[in-house]
Amino acid sequence: MTKPLMTKPVLTAVLTGKAVPFGRPNTQSAIGKQPTDAAVAIGPAGLEGDEQADRRNHGGPDKAVHHYPFDHYAAWRADLPAPAPLLDAVGAFGENLSTQGLTEETVCVGDVFRIGTAVLQVSQGRQPCWKLNHRFGVADMARRVQATGRTGWYYRVLEPGIAAAGDEVALIERPLPDWPLARILRAFYHDTGDLPTLAGIAALEPLAPGWRTLAQRRVESGRVEDWTSRLGE
Repeated sequence: MTKPLMTKPVLTAVLTGKAVPFGRPNTQSAIGKQPTDAAVAIGPAGLEGDEQADRRNHGGPDKAVHHYPFDHYAAWRADLPAPAPLLDAVGAFGENLSTQGLTEETVCVGDVFRIGTAVLQVSQGRQPCWKLNHRFGVADMARRVQATGRTGWYYRVLEPGIAAAGDEVALIERPLPDWPLARILRAFYHDTGDLPTLAGIAALEPLAPGWRTLAQRRVESGRVEDWTSRLGE
């Protein structure tokens, strides 16, 4: 069962970024996002003025907006092998929305939030990739993010609107209280042979189709996909 929200969530920052050369030859990324001072329009494709360089793995209707909890930053500062200046300010993980008061333990797939005037639905967790290794200068950063479950999550946009730092973050619907993101992440990355849970995941209608397919494939094959290329190892 999902842990209750213990505090009223606060939208600490709204962030956007432009695609630039990054990490590997002929590769671009917009992971270097910066907070905006003004309210930003949020539509079905994401935030106005924001870019996604790799449209295959980022962006699209089910990954229109990326949310990462600022709550995790203290744990990362304690966990990493060397100081990480990126963690001194929001935006280290390429997030569009930064909050305090929400984590993967307290957010469920399918949750509907009103953030500013936009209405967003949690569609899936983030699958960390090799770009985080380059971003932090830590060779196994993507694997660390995956292993800890401190991944952040994505939204689809149900109603366009605008949002700015300081706006209210209000949970207005929770259709799947038994499916916190943390439970799904544990099944994908730790309890990888838990076929009953994976079968349940495959049946979650609000979950992004790609993740439902991933769970169903695991159930049918009994095999875990190779993460090497994605994690950059």
